[in-house]
Amino acid sequence: MKRSVLTRYRALAYITGVLLVLLCLGMIGKYALSLDGAADFTKVVSIAHGWLYVVYLVFAFDLGSKAKWPVGKQLWVLLAGTIPTAAFFVERKISAELADKVADPAPGAVKA
Repeated sequence: MKRSVLTRYRALAYITGVLLVLLCLGMIGKYALSLDGAADFTKVVSIAHGWLYVVYLVFAFDLGSKAKWPVGKQLWVLLAGTIPTAAFFVERKISAELADKVADPAPGAVKA
């Protein structure tokens, strides 16, 4: 498996995780604290998280299919982007697990 498959999954896991935490904070500000501007913030962050979560799903599914994960594990990784902070923990576990399976480029290979 190429390193780029794991790298793009990791990047989207962090991005969706951060956006989901920001969304939760925005919802607290909007509904619990009635902060001015929280509604606009929540709207922008929710749209960004929604679209980037779809990209996360594609990258996570690609990683899981190349790593030949069972369906249960694949579903857990896919759902990690919907549970606040879960994406961070799942990403660390997956990265550690796949560290030895990732192919490094050949030492003499020319990068384009």
